[in-house]
Amino acid sequence: MQHYRSLADVSLTNSWLTIGVFDGVHRGHQQIIQKLTAGAHKANAPAVVLTFHPHPASVLGRGEVKCLTTPDERAELLSALSVDVVITYPFNRSVAQLTAHEFMAQLKEHLGLKQLLIGYDFALGHGREGNATRLAEIGREVGYEVEIISAMSDESGVISSTEIRKLVTVGDVAEAAKLLGHFYSLHGPVVHGDHRGRAIGFPTANIQYDHVKVIPANGIYACWLYAGGEKFAAMTNVGVNPTFTPDKQTANVEAYILDFDGDLYGQDVKLEFVQRLRDEMKFASVEALIKQIQADVEKGRGILSRK
Repeated sequence: MQHYRSLADVSLTNSWLTIGVFDGVHRGHQQIIQKLTAGAHKANAPAVVLTFHPHPASVLGRGEVKCLTTPDERAELLSALSVDVVITYPFNRSVAQLTAHEFMAQLKEHLGLKQLLIGYDFALGHGREGNATRLAEIGREVGYEVEIISAMSDESGVISSTEIRKLVTVGDVAEAAKLLGHFYSLHGPVVHGDHRGRAIGFPTANIQYDHVKVIPANGIYACWLYAGGEKFAAMTNVGVNPTFTPDKQTANVEAYILDFDGDLYGQDVKLEFVQRLRDEMKFASVEALIKQIQADVEKGRGILSRK
């Protein structure tokens, strides 16, 4: 798969395309992508996904939107779905002023656009004037067809990135995983922390996460950690460690890796959140903290053994 950061270097013919933020690449997104890749590859055409970064809502002053996926994470998930080309299109106020016709003309020029697949509520262009009807009109003029994909729903309603962000924010990572179709994850290098975990017999990997990402609510989580091509069970603390640093403002993400004895400093790791075990707590003594960690490890092993 090829990942471009603009249209400037892209030159394709007869491409099949879908457009959207696709934050999280959740099950609803996957439904569109699967139709895209199946149709494109049957027609011997490239399957192309154009995503936007930063999130348009953040640029347009609707408040900062913390993301479920960085552009690289999004591209990795899309690659796993057999997408051929991902374009991360830089979104800014100038782009927001483009009409739907102006934007689609660019895509026709660079992608040789043949087929456009969009979600049922998709719209682009200044004032969101480029809805399905308008995009089909432009398609008849410049030479592409439009296919509309209905929303995917489950018992909780329409699957959306907004709902998944809410679930992660409150720590319900297990429910978020059901809607995503994969575990919510963080990536980042392992950096030096306060080394308190090592001092009490539970050394942790302090992960320097990207602050554009949604961070799960403070608490203890059963996780999978990937490092050096290997997969490990881990108990992860997200929080400020109130037993030792109750006044800390920014949450740390620290993973105690089960059955591991090695040095991960400087290595980039991936952490998948499987299930929340409990709230972060302040303990009266180090002994009480150690006893609780031992209980967390036992409970976490049981959860992960079933995943």
